[in-house]
Amino acid sequence: MKENELKKDLGLVPALSIVVGMVIGSGVFFMPTKVFGETGAPGLGIIAWILGGTISIAAGLTAAEVSAAIPKTGGMMTYLKEIYGDVWGYLLGWAQVLIYIPAVMAALGIIFATQAVSLMGLSDKMIVPIGIIAIIFLTIMNGLGSKTGGMIQTVSTICKLIPLFAIIVVGFIKGDGGVVRLFPISVDTHPVVTGLGSALAATMFAYDGWICVGNIAGEMKNPAKDLPKAIIGGLSIIMSVYVLINIAYLFVLPAHVLASTNTPATDVANIIFGANGGKIITIGILVSIFGTLNGFILTGPRIPYAMAVENKLPGSKWIAKLHPKFNTPVNASILLSIFAIIYALSGNFGPLIDLIVFIIWIFYVMTFIGVFILRKNKPNIPRPYKVPMYPVIPILAIMGGLYIIVNTLITQPKNAVLGLIVTLIGLPIYIFRKNKFKSVL
Repeated sequence: MKENELKKDLGLVPALSIVVGMVIGSGVFFMPTKVFGETGAPGLGIIAWILGGTISIAAGLTAAEVSAAIPKTGGMMTYLKEIYGDVWGYLLGWAQVLIYIPAVMAALGIIFATQAVSLMGLSDKMIVPIGIIAIIFLTIMNGLGSKTGGMIQTVSTICKLIPLFAIIVVGFIKGDGGVVRLFPISVDTHPVVTGLGSALAATMFAYDGWICVGNIAGEMKNPAKDLPKAIIGGLSIIMSVYVLINIAYLFVLPAHVLASTNTPATDVANIIFGANGGKIITIGILVSIFGTLNGFILTGPRIPYAMAVENKLPGSKWIAKLHPKFNTPVNASILLSIFAIIYALSGNFGPLIDLIVFIIWIFYVMTFIGVFILRKNKPNIPRPYKVPMYPVIPILAIMGGLYIIVNTLITQPKNAVLGLIVTLIGLPIYIFRKNKFKSVL
């Protein structure tokens, strides 16, 4: 094995667990408030979840062709480099390393700690220390090898699905609302078009994170075959869980009640499981967030590692070093964890995530468009997987992505502009270091 070569020891099950584990986080427990609050009606809310899942699956089907054709470590950053040129991949990688990944890690660490403090009755002063401990612990565990991180991901994903399925099954059995709770489709107080649009934006964010599995393609035993299966299979599972659990919520509580509470899952659990229901769901949320945090710590470091191998970042020689025994990008993991801890201590990770979401979706759409470009410019490259119903599915994915971009521009113009500025700061650094770049090993 070469000095800077990652071990190829991940199979389909860990990859599938990463997709499911990274997407199903806290959103499934808290997002119903936003969705039913925007639609005002149960039927339209369920339609938003189904539509969001359909667009995400279309995106997954489309991105899977790109990932199968370019099965390299670095994920979307590598795809953009191969399709559009080095500068585009660099700008995405820059934004992800500097803000997006460590800010998400910080947010997940603090959310995990908040739930843990609530469950154990500790002082709020313990939130930040517990969040930081969670980040450091998972960084160490993932440093022991991608197989170890993948195992944690698989176990946590299975465990997080248990309380979700419990709510679905018991909610259908004990819920007294029945099918009538799924109607009406809409109400006069909430315009259908704008209400569905805002709810769809919320569900799309709840489905986000699946594409990060491409970051570990270089460590998969058979990425060309297993990566598309992981993305498509994972999103199909996620959509089924999201739709079913929201129907279960509605069987227990009306849409207007779900819209008025910040803890819809806990409220439902208290009704169907009794006094201890809230604690059960809190444990479920802890496991869910823990698994999502592990997914980002597992996949995230592969981005600065891939950039450092090509000497694209300041301190690349140090960042590109692998653990001498486990061949994991341990220094890249340490770098992201340091950023995450700083953001957690500052308490300003929320706005950082908001401003980068706009940029991430621009790169998503560029990835979807890349299917058309690759088919035209490189028709003869190996394609172990092709997106079905071409070009309908890729067009649907592009339209869904454009909706997120336009919606963010309209609703959060300040964050959109700040996101562009932060990303473009990477351009002068790219120009300054361009002569020092080297090709991938």
